[in-house]
Parts: sequence; C-alpha cells; structure tokens
Amino acid sequence: MSALAIKEMSWDEKLRTMEELWESLSCEESRLQSPAWHQETLRKTTARHEAGQEKPIDWAAAKHELRKRDQ
Repeated sequence: MSALAIKEMSWDEKLRTMEELWESLSCEESRLQSPAWHQETLRKTTARHEAGQEKPIDWAAAKHELRKRDQ
C-alpha cells in the first residue's frame, strides 16, 4: 500500500486498517521483543510505585496532563 493510498483513506478506514495490522502483528508475540531500556524503565517505575513515590492515575487524567505539557 502506498503512502498516497493511505492519505486518500477516510479516518475510519485508517483506524480499521491500523487495528487489523496490530491484530496481525500481535499474533506473532515471539517476534515482539521490548528493547532493554524498556525493561529498565518498568523496573524503575515499579520501584518508585512500591516506595510510594508514584501513584497511578486514570487514563483520562493522564491524557489531560500530557496534553498540558505540549502547550
């Protein structure tokens, strides 16, 4: 599929295509390996959470906070 074909797709077509691609990719979990830095970041986040330095927040609040950072 060319970049031009993608640009001509509707929003819904793009989302459906992306979902189908993700479903196809996720069926091959053995090929999906996180980089080493990701494991280390998860370990540090877990340690901060267990030490009471990091609190979970709901997804809507997280998106709001991230959007504020971009402004």
